Amino acid sequence: MFQGTGSNVGKSLLVAGLCRAYAARGLAVRPFKPQNMSNNAAVTADGREIGRAQALQARAARIEPSIDMNPVLLKPESEQGAQVVVQGSVTGTADARRYHALKSELMPAVLESFARLGRDADLVLAEGAGSPAEVNLRENDIANMGFALAARVPVALVGDVDRGGVIASLVGTAALLTARERAITRGFVINKFRGDASLFDDANAVIAERTGWAALGLVPWFEGARLLPDEDSVALDSTAVVAPAPARPIRIAVPRLPRISNSDDLDPLRAEPDVALDLVPPGRALPGDADLVLLPGSKATRSDLAALQAQGWALDIAAHVRRGGWVVGLCGGYQMLGRRVADPKGIEGAPGETPGLGLLEVETVMGRAKRLVRAEGHACEGGEAVAGYEMHMGRTSGPDTARPLLTLESGPDGARAANGRVMGCYLHGLFAADGFRRGFLARLRRRDVAGIAYEALVDETLDALAAHLEAHLDLDRLLEVARAR
Repeated sequence: MFQGTGSNVGKSLLVAGLCRAYAARGLAVRPFKPQNMSNNAAVTADGREIGRAQALQARAARIEPSIDMNPVLLKPESEQGAQVVVQGSVTGTADARRYHALKSELMPAVLESFARLGRDADLVLAEGAGSPAEVNLRENDIANMGFALAARVPVALVGDVDRGGVIASLVGTAALLTARERAITRGFVINKFRGDASLFDDANAVIAERTGWAALGLVPWFEGARLLPDEDSVALDSTAVVAPAPARPIRIAVPRLPRISNSDDLDPLRAEPDVALDLVPPGRALPGDADLVLLPGSKATRSDLAALQAQGWALDIAAHVRRGGWVVGLCGGYQMLGRRVADPKGIEGAPGETPGLGLLEVETVMGRAKRLVRAEGHACEGGEAVAGYEMHMGRTSGPDTARPLLTLESGPDGARAANGRVMGCYLHGLFAADGFRRGFLARLRRRDVAGIAYEALVDETLDALAAHLEAHLDLDRLLEVARAR
């Protein structure tokens, strides 16, 4: 199990790379994360959901994702509360205090999933959440040491040298662990190193002396990480603008909504050499020279609509449309484009309704039934093939749905305005389809675009990550530690 000195130290990426590396050695590998907190989720083949990071790790291991890879998923809906998903199905919502009390009831499901996953595996690579040093959350822990001790899983602690203070982070974590927790921790990994690795030799010795743990490897910064989907939208804050080489790129503006979800929808566009994707933070107006404003998914549509209005972005979008600009809404973003979003039963918060942007003649009514399904089809205008998944509550109807954006196996999806420049749909993964993305961008600017093979690029990057870890971690030693469980 890979635990971290804190969040975003690179645990998810390490597990993904090791999944691909050990799979390349012929092992049956399975990723596992007992508890994940993220609004980036993926749909399994049986119509349930897990964290997006575990879906990527499953892909790295060359297997289909399953609910057992992430038995507990928390999807934040507000500053205090989150939707609780257990073994792929929503069980309710809970605030932080209530969830803390609930964890002991969830451990059986976590251990059940872990045992079931291991039956067909040579190796299970588990990932922690946050840090095991958060002693205020130690009671009934299922995310880190609580799980590791219950399942008798050896631990490697990961530290992020790029953010600074990695020696203190590792030694300080060791000081806060119990004797049993320190004993089950077999070593440490230094991640995201830049520069001359030999300069860290003395530091490794100090950490090993102070903790009693073995140095398992120093992993240099992996530049290709930017091409892989991030575990959560928090990572979006570190790089708001990605500027490409062309003198006149296609400019796409994305308002950084407070409850943005499924932000991996942006990744194929971000990777395009002809595209400059600008993730606009609160406090900054949407750029007036944007070709496209893209409204992403949201875990709390009405709340994010209110934030859109408060930031002045709704006025920016209206001006953008008057100038002839294009607008696309995905899932929650699609719902925002309509006349109103109604939530009479209080599914996402207090019952009520919120006026939409009024750019599509549609309206959405929230309901308790959650649609979780993989989908394939084609674009109504260009005919390009599309594939992805739907993950939403609510039904959208209205005159503009007579001009759907897509035709899926289940029927039409989405809507287009009469002007042909405002549109939306429920299909996540829309822009991962190479043909659709290339055709859409070409229509947007009325010019040919270079185009990439996005899915092939993801697999090539996973292969490169596996080779990177083979070169800088002792995979044989890690395997010995796992087998000695």
